[in-house]
Amino acid sequence: MNSKILDDCPQYLKDFLFYMETIKGRSSRTVEAYYIDLRTFLRFIKKHKGLVDKKTTATNIKIADITLEHIKEITLSDIYEYLNYALSNRDNNAKTRSRKVSSLRSFYKYLTTKANVFEENPVLNLEVPSIKRSLPKYLSLEESLDLLTHIDGKDQTRDYCIITLFLNCGMRLSELVGINLTDIKDDNTLKVTGKGNKERILYLNQACLDAIAAYKKVRPIVQTADKNALFISKQGRRISNRRVEQIVDQCLKTAGLSGKGYSTHKLRHTAATLMYQHGGVDIRLLQDMLGHANLGTTEIYTHVSNKQLEEAVKRNPLSGVKARKTTKKEDTED
Repeated sequence: MNSKILDDCPQYLKDFLFYMETIKGRSSRTVEAYYIDLRTFLRFIKKHKGLVDKKTTATNIKIADITLEHIKEITLSDIYEYLNYALSNRDNNAKTRSRKVSSLRSFYKYLTTKANVFEENPVLNLEVPSIKRSLPKYLSLEESLDLLTHIDGKDQTRDYCIITLFLNCGMRLSELVGINLTDIKDDNTLKVTGKGNKERILYLNQACLDAIAAYKKVRPIVQTADKNALFISKQGRRISNRRVEQIVDQCLKTAGLSGKGYSTHKLRHTAATLMYQHGGVDIRLLQDMLGHANLGTTEIYTHVSNKQLEEAVKRNPLSGVKARKTTKKEDTED
């Protein structure tokens, strides 16, 4: 966790952030998101309660002096006022507000069960705004083949390996970047570390094994702290998330697939969709492979399949045929 974000935190907020990172295993990125959400909340509370001048802009409001006594005085009505403020502010989409509510619920749960500030959790029944779940965007089988056959450049072997792993294993960006040489096992499996530092095993098909073997032949040998990382940058360090995103964007552009809304994460959707539609993978096995905590998250790929069936029916060449109008004479004939 970035130490700079702790400079303006009251002690109880520091303790919460450390708890989420060290005990609950949340990533640094997630912990920083908690901090930003709760800083916004506490800044609003100071202004809402008249603890700062009304003319003070939000970015100039410090939160280090907000005590636990102030926290105890916050009512559910104050929290609803905050959510209404978030609704009218630029953070007005349901997904953002849902995340803010989740941050508040985690924070108050900690204050209730760990810090013992409350005997009962005052936001236990605070509802999370519903989010309209859209179908995931993914590459078709033909587009996936185009992508794999249009990877070039001096780092072609490395880039091909990256794209192959995304399209065949459905791993997250952070999981690919975090792969170490020792994570690749002799039984053709790969250990990856997902959200919440949860480890899972992925099986490597022949395409992945061939791509990894080819890349390892040209992979730079380095003596830096990242010498065990599978994918190495020009600087001899573990490749960054941003660099992988740039590689994927460039490969999509070369394949003529840019401008369609595809991205690194869409390759994960593509792998899941292709396996469900063409591989006959059971939905629970797909859940395990993707590392989803809830089956409901994985079930969206069944909806993709249903949507394709709907589109197939619409494209039936007979779909536009209308009944022929009968004449009066035809109506009276036996």
